[in-house]
Amino acid sequence: MAKRNDLMHFLPVTSRLVRKLCEPGVLSTSRRVMRVDGAEHLSLGLLLAQRAAETPSGTALIYGGRQWTWQAFDQWSNRYAHALAQYGVCPGDVVGINLRNAPELLVCVAAVAKLGAVSALFNTSQAGQALAHSLNLVAPRVTISDADQWPKLQALTADKLLDQPPDVLLVDASSGAPQTANLDALAAKQPSSPPSGVEDIRLDQPCFYVFTSGTTGLPKASVMSHLRWYRSGLGTARVTLGLERDDVFYCCLPLYHNTALTLVFGACVNSGAALAIGREFSASQFWGDIRAAGATAFAYVGEIPRYLLNKPPTDAERDHKVRLMFGNGLRPELWDAVKQRFGVDRIIEFYGASEGTNGFVNLFNFERTCGWSAMGWAVVPWDVETESPVRESNGRMRKLGRGDTGLLLTEVSETLPFDGYTDGAASEAKLLRDVFKPGDCWFNSGDLVLHQGYGHIQFVDRTGDTFRWRGENVATTELERSVATWPGIDDAIAYGVEIPGCEGRCGMLAVYGAALSTTDLRRLAEHLRSTLAPYAVPRFLRVLSAPLLTGSYKHRKNELRQQGINPDQTDGDAIWLLTPISSDWQPMDAATLSRIESGAVAL
Repeated sequence: MAKRNDLMHFLPVTSRLVRKLCEPGVLSTSRRVMRVDGAEHLSLGLLLAQRAAETPSGTALIYGGRQWTWQAFDQWSNRYAHALAQYGVCPGDVVGINLRNAPELLVCVAAVAKLGAVSALFNTSQAGQALAHSLNLVAPRVTISDADQWPKLQALTADKLLDQPPDVLLVDASSGAPQTANLDALAAKQPSSPPSGVEDIRLDQPCFYVFTSGTTGLPKASVMSHLRWYRSGLGTARVTLGLERDDVFYCCLPLYHNTALTLVFGACVNSGAALAIGREFSASQFWGDIRAAGATAFAYVGEIPRYLLNKPPTDAERDHKVRLMFGNGLRPELWDAVKQRFGVDRIIEFYGASEGTNGFVNLFNFERTCGWSAMGWAVVPWDVETESPVRESNGRMRKLGRGDTGLLLTEVSETLPFDGYTDGAASEAKLLRDVFKPGDCWFNSGDLVLHQGYGHIQFVDRTGDTFRWRGENVATTELERSVATWPGIDDAIAYGVEIPGCEGRCGMLAVYGAALSTTDLRRLAEHLRSTLAPYAVPRFLRVLSAPLLTGSYKHRKNELRQQGINPDQTDGDAIWLLTPISSDWQPMDAATLSRIESGAVAL
């Protein structure tokens, strides 16, 4: 019977695979993606020029009620490139880009690429030590900023936090920028023809640096080559989404991250579809922006779908042209609600890290999956206590099968290269060697996933998030799912906190939304105890006064873990305690904290 069940599960996968491969251009695109040689003379800048030559009058960018054609976009980037070259930028130089979402950011990336230089995309939500750390990692020759971001850079120089303070070029001087060098003014005097040497840039050369989100520490700068940008964008456009020139792809995600810069922008360049840029995500304005742009697809990440579901229903959320949504981080328990409420035909979830060697994508339109990958990955056992993958007595790891949860590894090879970070030590720390046989090399994703079978996975947790309590493993996603649709809770973040004298970490739940009354708290305690195993019931509850998200809409769990259960270190947020023998939550105060730390309170 087991074999028959396996076969019945496999048949729809096979059927959808055959149908997918029969779609126009899918096979030829797939061959092109895998066979392209890194030594080939091709680059982001040259691809943009080719797109402009093929569809000069096609719409490339939509922003703030304005539109730019592919020809205008290409010529704009040429003028920027000439201006940067005149300013002294040479091949191999690093150019910092500290701009919020706007066409100028993409024009700058294209201009830098045409010079054979490397863009470093800084997180515009950073300031102070975090921003200084990012700048010092890559030491840009010059940094391009807008008027909003310029004071942050000025403060770093004044506070002497930078090893090598870069020159700053400003865009959008009309918004009251200070008196300093202006890129727009320099570019206005330049020709619109391409700079020399753009034909000589190879795919294996670095194109830009993208910084990790910093959810587990200070950001690292991952290297994105022209090859990875090209492969990812072409595959997304042709194989995954099937974009056409009349499509409009709306993206309000930060363009300094790979989802927007590589997958969305890359897909538009490779397909000729228009990119509608949102300045930032706003749940109340989202569907209005979608309609105004005439979007047929949009990108999401992290908690965006949840925030849209939390808003009251409107006519606009179904009166649109959107046929698909593309992104990662949609919680499985929200999948059906999103499709039904917003009338979107397809959710194309994907999985991949900026620095990873492989990716998964939901090609076959299955439900509640990160997607499928045909090659170069394995799931292996993970030890929560030692926080390391398990090696057998022979020193090798064991591959897990369908239905098992473990650490996801992706292969490192000539076909699937690891470009790494700018920091060599950090790069090596992400690699595992001699895993299944002598001399092999695998990238440690840092993620626990469920092996769904037949090439599919479902995300379970970050390795540092799953914790061990009372001898049992607790996945934070399980805790978060338990209150995903709880009335009055707009967001929930689960994590483990260290308690003096206790082994492992104790569960804590941080929630954001409407104020919780005494009755609400009692009902919540009853709900958690009825839906979770006793060891998984969180002992602590923190009521957040504001969401805690990164610029890419991921939870800042590391910050929450560090603040722990001390009410004096939680920014005024209320903390509640639920002991195994109490029927209701108790407010945390200094006296209760002292009793917990002394072991007088049983958890």
